[in-house]
Amino acid sequence: MQIYLPIAEVSVNAFLLLGLGGIVGILSGMFGVGGGFLMTPLLFFIGIPPAVAVATEANQIVASSFSGVLAHLRRKTVDLKMGVVLLIGGLVGAALGVLLFNYLKSLGQVDLLVKLCYVVFLGVIGGLMFIESLNAIRRAKRNAPTGKRKNHNWIHGLPFKMRFRVSGLYISVIPPLLVGLCVGVLAAIMGVGGGFIMVPAMIYLLGMPTKVVVGTSLFQIIFVTAFTTLLHATTNYTVDMALAVLLLIGGVIGAQIGTRIGTRLKAEQLRVLLALMVLVVCGKLALDLLLMPTELYSLGAAGGH
Repeated sequence: MQIYLPIAEVSVNAFLLLGLGGIVGILSGMFGVGGGFLMTPLLFFIGIPPAVAVATEANQIVASSFSGVLAHLRRKTVDLKMGVVLLIGGLVGAALGVLLFNYLKSLGQVDLLVKLCYVVFLGVIGGLMFIESLNAIRRAKRNAPTGKRKNHNWIHGLPFKMRFRVSGLYISVIPPLLVGLCVGVLAAIMGVGGGFIMVPAMIYLLGMPTKVVVGTSLFQIIFVTAFTTLLHATTNYTVDMALAVLLLIGGVIGAQIGTRIGTRLKAEQLRVLLALMVLVVCGKLALDLLLMPTELYSLGAAGGH
């Protein structure tokens, strides 16, 4: 069933979009990521212009993340206080990111920037995550200690400390604010929730317990991506509501399924699966940038998509 997307100006199969939304929703519930780092490249692959894919995918992430957060709130695995601190940094970062996005869009370079950002970030994050996960699996097989969280590091020497009771932390608010700021910029430029960077940062940099990281990450992602969508819709006019609704329906259903699957798999297995998916998408994007396209020229509005 073909459906015409007015803003993207292409026709796409509606069931394909529902299926993509569902798959990414499952990933959101399993890994605590918004899923945009996989969905946005998938939208590129089916012919959606990058500027539209970035702005619209931020909308879909709101729904799948909200659905996932509800499940975590019922289990009381969300640190709301830490989530609010991350959110403050995220909102500032999103505003800065949209300004940069608009500037590059006016130069006609936004499509290249988005794809290059994806290749670099997915390659680095996927590689590091894959190596770390394999090491964790080897340690588990040898019954070796998995490495406890460090009680003290350079972060504990920073000023403006705050107590986060749910996470069992007493640390400076500066690192969470900076993590939120970086994720906000990425949300605006790449159309991602930023969970693929936030989750490792919360575990290894801030020292949060893994059980509260997923829910807290999703809580922050909801508001940052909603704000990003609003800014893109009012400044770029690149949010395609027909596309967003189809992705949203699939994402909400998928997130509930993913949350249940995630409780049945070991953390190391989840991380290896996520790392492999990240590396596959990175490889496909890199190939698309390096190989000569079938059509060397395309027509479009100046400065637009």
